[in-house]
Amino acid sequence: MRNSTLWSEEEDFDTLLMDVEERQIVLFNDDVNTFDNVIRWLVEICDHNPLQAEQCAFIVHYNGKCSVKNGSVEELKPRASALLDRGLSVEIQ
Repeated sequence: MRNSTLWSEEEDFDTLLMDVEERQIVLFNDDVNTFDNVIRWLVEICDHNPLQAEQCAFIVHYNGKCSVKNGSVEELKPRASALLDRGLSVEIQ
Protein backbone atom coordinates (compact mmCIF):
# COMPACT_ATOMS: atom_id res chain seq x y z
CA MET A 1 0.00 0.00 0.00
CA ARG A 2 2.87 2.34 0.73
CA ASN A 3 4.16 2.14 -2.84
CA SER A 4 0.82 3.29 -4.26
CA THR A 5 0.97 6.33 -1.97
CA LEU A 6 4.45 7.17 -3.24
CA TRP A 7 3.32 6.71 -6.83
CA SER A 8 0.39 9.05 -6.28
CA GLU A 9 2.64 11.71 -4.75
CA GLU A 10 5.12 11.38 -7.62
CA GLU A 11 2.31 11.58 -10.15
CA ASP A 12 0.94 14.72 -8.48
CA PHE A 13 4.42 16.26 -8.50
CA ASP A 14 4.83 15.46 -12.21
CA THR A 15 1.46 17.07 -12.92
CA LEU A 16 2.50 20.16 -10.97
CA LEU A 17 5.74 20.38 -12.93
CA MET A 18 3.83 20.15 -16.22
CA ASP A 19 1.71 23.12 -15.18
CA VAL A 20 4.74 25.37 -14.63
CA GLU A 21 6.81 24.01 -17.51
CA GLU A 22 7.58 26.47 -20.25
CA ARG A 23 5.41 25.84 -23.31
CA GLN A 24 4.98 27.69 -26.57
CA ILE A 25 2.28 28.83 -28.93
CA VAL A 26 3.08 27.60 -32.41
CA LEU A 27 1.48 29.47 -35.31
CA PHE A 28 0.88 27.46 -38.50
CA ASN A 29 0.70 28.70 -42.07
CA ASP A 30 -2.65 29.01 -43.82
CA ASP A 31 -3.91 30.37 -47.11
CA VAL A 32 -6.57 32.56 -45.53
CA ASN A 33 -5.03 35.24 -43.33
CA THR A 34 -3.10 38.20 -44.71
CA PHE A 35 0.35 39.21 -43.52
CA ASP A 36 -1.08 42.48 -42.22
CA ASN A 37 -3.68 40.71 -40.07
CA VAL A 38 -1.20 38.19 -38.68
CA ILE A 39 1.25 40.97 -37.82
CA ARG A 40 -1.48 43.09 -36.19
CA TRP A 41 -2.74 40.17 -34.08
CA LEU A 42 0.75 39.11 -32.97
CA VAL A 43 1.37 42.68 -31.80
CA GLU A 44 -2.05 42.92 -30.14
CA ILE A 45 -2.26 39.47 -28.56
CA CYS A 46 1.32 38.25 -28.10
CA ASP A 47 2.88 41.62 -27.25
CA HIS A 48 5.28 41.48 -30.20
CA ASN A 49 6.81 44.64 -31.55
CA PRO A 50 5.97 45.20 -35.25
CA LEU A 51 9.35 43.97 -36.51
CA GLN A 52 9.18 40.79 -34.43
CA ALA A 53 5.63 40.11 -35.64
CA GLU A 54 6.66 40.65 -39.25
CA GLN A 55 9.60 38.26 -38.88
CA CYS A 56 7.32 35.60 -37.37
CA ALA A 57 4.84 36.04 -40.24
CA PHE A 58 7.63 35.45 -42.78
CA ILE A 59 8.95 32.42 -40.87
CA VAL A 60 5.45 30.93 -40.85
CA HIS A 61 5.04 31.66 -44.55
CA TYR A 62 8.32 30.02 -45.56
CA ASN A 63 8.69 27.27 -42.92
CA GLY A 64 5.06 26.41 -42.27
CA LYS A 65 5.16 27.24 -38.57
CA CYS A 66 6.79 29.43 -35.95
CA SER A 67 6.85 29.64 -32.17
CA VAL A 68 5.29 33.01 -31.36
CA LYS A 69 5.01 33.07 -27.55
CA ASN A 70 6.55 31.16 -24.62
CA GLY A 71 5.17 30.78 -21.12
CA SER A 72 3.15 28.56 -18.83
CA VAL A 73 0.01 26.88 -20.11
CA GLU A 74 -2.07 29.21 -17.94
CA GLU A 75 -0.44 32.26 -19.55
CA LEU A 76 -0.71 30.90 -23.08
CA LYS A 77 -4.29 29.55 -23.13
CA PRO A 78 -6.06 32.95 -23.36
CA ARG A 79 -3.62 34.16 -26.03
CA ALA A 80 -4.02 30.97 -28.07
CA SER A 81 -7.80 31.26 -27.78
CA ALA A 82 -7.70 34.86 -28.96
CA LEU A 83 -5.58 33.88 -31.98
CA LEU A 84 -7.93 31.00 -32.77
CA ASP A 85 -10.92 33.35 -32.50
CA ARG A 86 -9.35 35.45 -35.25
CA GLY A 87 -9.02 32.44 -37.53
CA LEU A 88 -5.33 31.66 -37.05
CA SER A 89 -4.11 28.08 -36.72
CA VAL A 90 -2.23 27.73 -33.44
CA GLU A 91 -1.34 25.04 -30.96
CA ILE A 92 0.22 25.05 -27.50
CA GLN A 93 3.16 22.66 -27.41
